[in-house]
Amino acid sequence: MTAVMEIGSKPEIVQVVGNHFRLGTGRIEHTSTVIEIGDLMESIVDDVELPTLYLGRQSYGPVLELQRQLHQMRLDNKIGDVVLLVEHDPVYTFGKNADPANLLPGYPADAEVVLTDRGGEITYHGPGQLVGYPIIDLKAHRPSISWYMRTLEAIMIELLSGYGIEAGRKAGLTGVWVGEQKIAALGVRLAKWVTMHGFALNVDVDPVYFEGMVPCGISDYTVVNLNELVDTPITVQELIAPLTTIIRKTLT
Repeated sequence: MTAVMEIGSKPEIVQVVGNHFRLGTGRIEHTSTVIEIGDLMESIVDDVELPTLYLGRQSYGPVLELQRQLHQMRLDNKIGDVVLLVEHDPVYTFGKNADPANLLPGYPADAEVVLTDRGGEITYHGPGQLVGYPIIDLKAHRPSISWYMRTLEAIMIELLSGYGIEAGRKAGLTGVWVGEQKIAALGVRLAKWVTMHGFALNVDVDPVYFEGMVPCGISDYTVVNLNELVDTPITVQELIAPLTTIIRKTLT
């Protein structure tokens, strides 16, 4: 069974009710941003091993706070593994050791700029990009960050192959590549082997935002959208179900 919970225009906080997740009344606060939580509803049935919550399009800060809450709950063993999928409003995010010079002068003014606690360089998230945040306890799989990164890459490669796209890895670099162009970026954080942050797959991103940065701090290569490589355009929403199937097959 593949279960994808589409939450709609606003993300609800995930609370624990027995062995279920419940989307409940409450507030997610991040700096000056507050998201009001909707009515109570059951979200995940008993036989779903790895629930996937699709949040729709959201700004970055509240989803980061939701990740942090779920990450702490996973560390406390109050919930099992869970995956968040989202399409963000325009935002450039910096990893802990990123070079600020990789955000170029004249980047689009409607994009936020956020310093995060993940690894990696500068990354752009925005409309037309499918972002995934697995919150996974690697002790139940393999406590290895390199294994986890290669596993995320393998998930993206398998997803793309279903659309006739031959993607792969590039020696010495993270992410997923089609020839000399990067189609998916990775950046993660681990605490006691529980993961957060994750991957971003370019589906139909406006290239003007990529022109505002040096993607992942690598100036020798360019980026590419999935829709540049297929005859019939694909939406972010159409990728949710096949991606969820691959994630659950790989990480349960």
